[in-house]
Amino acid sequence: MNTTPSPATPAPAPSSSLSPSPSGLLAGKVAFVSGAGRGIGAAAARLFAEEGARVLLTARTESQLRTVVAEIRAAGGTADHVVCDLADGDGVRAAVQRAVELYGRLDVAFNNGATGQPPGPMDTLSEADFDAVAAVNLKGPWLAMRAQVAAVRATAGRGAIVNTSSVGSLLANPALPVYGAAKRALNSLTASAAVTYGPEGIRVNAVAPGTTLTEMLREWDDRSPGTIDHLNSQTPLGRAADPREIAQAAAWLLSDRASYVTGTVLRVDGGMWA
Repeated sequence: MNTTPSPATPAPAPSSSLSPSPSGLLAGKVAFVSGAGRGIGAAAARLFAEEGARVLLTARTESQLRTVVAEIRAAGGTADHVVCDLADGDGVRAAVQRAVELYGRLDVAFNNGATGQPPGPMDTLSEADFDAVAAVNLKGPWLAMRAQVAAVRATAGRGAIVNTSSVGSLLANPALPVYGAAKRALNSLTASAAVTYGPEGIRVNAVAPGTTLTEMLREWDDRSPGTIDHLNSQTPLGRAADPREIAQAAAWLLSDRASYVTGTVLRVDGGMWA
């Protein structure tokens, strides 16, 4: 009997207690999370708090941030937020500094904020859209890492950073060519940072999600109906990921249990590109 799930099979929602754990993966750490108002970033903020971290959330939409912070606090976790545009260097530096002001240090950071592009061949993308994709998906993490490295050096002394890449960065990406190119450049930046800051005890890695049920993916599916089903049909696990499943991988990379892992782009793609 064929037991492979249908391509349309939804991802199961991983269980969550939301209650912070004094012995969790990130117990005692201060965590910075960008793009934390929704999707993978919001899932990560909740999970990091459950795993014992004090969390500063950043994104551009304050109402979303307030909702996630309220959920974390209601469960007994520690969280606050700062509205921040990742393409604004002054704003990024101020947001990182806010984490230090609130919690006295910075240990780990998850640079997850991103923006998509209208799907289609690269000659159909406007110059303005190109600039926006590059500013948020490449310049944004560069700005963030510069500020985060400085904050870790000045406070915790050692730490870890994880950037959100994409499996779409690993091969040709004709549907999202500039998004894929920006994420591939981010992979290179991640590796360079890992080599540069490893001697100081600062690890830098990336996660490369596959098909993940975020608002960005659903918007793509709305524009091109059948996209999610098609991607699921190419995935050995036969389904898309829940954002929390990507957050679990990021939490491990940020934790001391990944103490000898740096310079890695970890695919979390259900086997899509195995």
